[in-house]
Amino acid sequence: MDDSLLLLTVAVAALVVGTAGGWAAQTAVARRKLTREQSFFGLPDGSECVLVTHRDSTSAHWSIPRHDALALLGLAAVVENCGAHAEVAPHDTGLQGFGARTEFCVGDPTAHRRLAAHLANLLPGVAVHPGDEHGIGRGTFAVGGSTYRLEPGAAEHVLLARLTAVESGRPVFLAAGQRPVTHRAAVRHLVRNRARLARKYGADGQFCLLLKVVNSQAYGPDVVELVADVTKAALAPPEPKGHRAGV
Repeated sequence: MDDSLLLLTVAVAALVVGTAGGWAAQTAVARRKLTREQSFFGLPDGSECVLVTHRDSTSAHWSIPRHDALALLGLAAVVENCGAHAEVAPHDTGLQGFGARTEFCVGDPTAHRRLAAHLANLLPGVAVHPGDEHGIGRGTFAVGGSTYRLEPGAAEHVLLARLTAVESGRPVFLAAGQRPVTHRAAVRHLVRNRARLARKYGADGQFCLLLKVVNSQAYGPDVVELVADVTKAALAPPEPKGHRAGV
């Protein structure tokens, strides 16, 4: 074998080894990323989860509001990527308790029974105003001593939470908003920032974020601001009425 052929053989072998090594490294990185994502969402290979939404009150049949449907499609893509399986269930049907499987609960807490129950049991520091007889104030959030009113089309709020109420159980994700467009915005925020949220709060951590959708009349669900991390206040039980500091 002359020197030129030898050099060519060595170069080809090095290229093959390098390509195989690079492919193996990329595969390992992708696998670690997927494992972290599965851990964050509580969706190991072959697991099951439930997507809970409410019915469209303007329809005579069971249908899902457009923005809620698009939010569920975004979650379905995450479920499929994790190798899990999803069931869609309306909020007013009998469902088992939480923790046995991952749950994504999306909707308006003044109309979504299961979401309202989760807020009462898992986020006792959050209050949602049902509105007066004329509907004024409906959907106003109160948390951490502050209130957040709905300004339709201008400033609309949504709570995005990951909760693990049962030890070693699967997480419950909540997107509780003042209008359907906010539910879609919250799910987008969750999906786009899942890696950062997992790093900040841990794969098993809890969080509750208050987001604001800005000028949805013009921008839809695309412009979202983080108002505050209200985790501590939302998880704490409300102070008894009449309580005063130092008393």
